[in-house]
Amino acid sequence: MEEETEDSTFIAHEPCPECGSRNNLGRYSDGHAHCFGCGYYERGDEMQEATPVPQLSTEFVQGEVRALSKRQLTEETCRKFDYRVAKHAGMPCQVANYKSNQNVLAQKIRHVDKSFAWRGSVRDCGLYAQWLWRDGGKMLVITEGEIDCLSVSQVQGNKWPVVSIKNGAQGAKKDIQQCLEFVESYETVVFMFDMDEPGQQAALECAAVLTPGKAKIANLPLKDANEMLVAGRGKELIDAIWGAKVYRPDGIVSGEDLWTTISQEENVYSVPYPYEGLTEKTHGLRKSELTTITAGSGIGKSALVREIGYHLINTGERVGFIMLEETVKRTALGLMGLHLNKPLHLGNNDLGDTELKEAYEHCIGNGRTFFYDSFGSTAIDNLLNRVRFLAQGADCDWIILDHLSIVVSGIGDGDERRLIDGAMTALRTLVQETGVGLLLVSHLKRPSGDKGHEEGAVTSLSQLRGSHAIAQLSDMVLGMERNQQGEQANTTTVRVLKNRFSGETGIACHVQYNPQTGRLLECNPEFNEVSDEF
Repeated sequence: MEEETEDSTFIAHEPCPECGSRNNLGRYSDGHAHCFGCGYYERGDEMQEATPVPQLSTEFVQGEVRALSKRQLTEETCRKFDYRVAKHAGMPCQVANYKSNQNVLAQKIRHVDKSFAWRGSVRDCGLYAQWLWRDGGKMLVITEGEIDCLSVSQVQGNKWPVVSIKNGAQGAKKDIQQCLEFVESYETVVFMFDMDEPGQQAALECAAVLTPGKAKIANLPLKDANEMLVAGRGKELIDAIWGAKVYRPDGIVSGEDLWTTISQEENVYSVPYPYEGLTEKTHGLRKSELTTITAGSGIGKSALVREIGYHLINTGERVGFIMLEETVKRTALGLMGLHLNKPLHLGNNDLGDTELKEAYEHCIGNGRTFFYDSFGSTAIDNLLNRVRFLAQGADCDWIILDHLSIVVSGIGDGDERRLIDGAMTALRTLVQETGVGLLLVSHLKRPSGDKGHEEGAVTSLSQLRGSHAIAQLSDMVLGMERNQQGEQANTTTVRVLKNRFSGETGIACHVQYNPQTGRLLECNPEFNEVSDEF
């Protein structure tokens, strides 16, 4: 649909040739038309070729001022606002006079079938009843229609500033922009539009035009202000004005509105780690969090996440495994081996089919465990789609992704830092969007000095490979440290490097790998935490 000129002004409602509605088609002064029911649209220049554009008549309808009993509006109210009853084209109608001082600039004629027509200079007139009030004051109420304007004024004794937009919800923002100086001259502006979707959307659009903090939006129990008046609920109508909420853009919340949220006890769902010390330090695993596990080469990152995954399966959780450096069979055998306390992936096991089948049913064939069958590098968009499917299509509670570096290694751009930034941002967004708990394995860059991570060097956030985004976007970061030489070659320190949940960091526990069972279990070695050495 092409934009029409800013000077285009609504003229009248017409029947729609598309849907057959009697008055949903709005005709504008540049000739274009739009049906607010079915969306049918006519360009202005096309209509000028086909049908003459309706011209605004300068001959005003006189009519008379009298009470509108069905609307519960008194003659006094109608006289103040110069709202009249008349005949137009031989049919009864109501006439809203738009004035400057005491001179009529335009008339909006409302027919019995609720269609409208304009006479006079619509472009030059301001908001309805604007001429009645001085510029500037404490509060201004703006309604969606003239009848509502009279209704709000009447319940306040016709003493306080109330105006109406000219052309309904569809033209509300434009009306406010054209009269912005007048509207902005008031300290508070209350938009009391109809409570249907178009009205409330228009109220939000109008409020956004004003100085932040000035606009308020009223909430009514009935459709509009006149329905409130007819129902005898004038006091509630006044209460709605004074109880209107300050408009704030989406996402901005006032502290005074948070008591109910704060006073309700929040039970954060968490699952313990398979390691008591780690659970105590982190308060467990939580969904909607991104946990990064990092260490040097050969320290046991994959073994740790496999133990965590097996533990989650045991607790009845649904788990998705994206293990990019091993086959699905290797991952499955690893989990079954943890269940049987045997490193099945090494072969040479003396187990019978019954034991293997039981391990398979418990870990793999339970309907709660899912795998991504891809070995090696993978396109980032393709991988993200798999993560989203595991979270939403397979209803996984937790996803284990091992590891981040291989995700970006096959893209071929060469700028690892930028690629990791993009991948982490996308993963963080997915975690928030789906509510899944993501455990992500990431590599470390080699620390400065002679001592590497393979020799027990202490891990830190600054050593995360390639990008600060890993540390910034992770809720939890766990580091693993192990000296691969000496008596403690199979004992690993697990250190909490970042903990957004509680802020507790430092050494959480020690785990020891048993080559005979293939298990990585918690242990309590003699350890000097002051010197960080065994």
